[in-house]
Amino acid sequence: MEIPDELCCVFSARVEGHDDTYSLTIPKRELTDGDVQRGETLQVALLGSESSTTDEPNPAPAHNHERSAAPVEVGDERTVEIEGIGEQGDGIARVGRGYVIIVPDTEKRERVTIEITNVTTSVAFAEVVERKSYYE
Repeated sequence: MEIPDELCCVFSARVEGHDDTYSLTIPKRELTDGDVQRGETLQVALLGSESSTTDEPNPAPAHNHERSAAPVEVGDERTVEIEGIGEQGDGIARVGRGYVIIVPDTEKRERVTIEITNVTTSVAFAEVVERKSYYE
């Protein structure tokens, strides 16, 4: 299956029936600055799984970066574009299939070369090595 680069988030949810409609709940953690916004129209793909018939009330999230190793390692250098600014004022970049890298002292749409300083399963932290012009 081909997964587009525009993928905003991946999570597991139970489809609930309401009269003649069905709904699913997007976890609050998926509604982050720059990803999914309240009231926004999105394309949704539903994928079945062997565990979709389970009676678990809250299935575990199916984030790709939580099931496998992080796509970066400490010491890696990458050139990224800052896609948004987080709640603490730090820049947010994404690599791979949406893996988040927090980059302090950056601005939205800025292009920077970064060095990864800390890695967890869900997020990495980096420092700016070089600021790039938009056309480089």
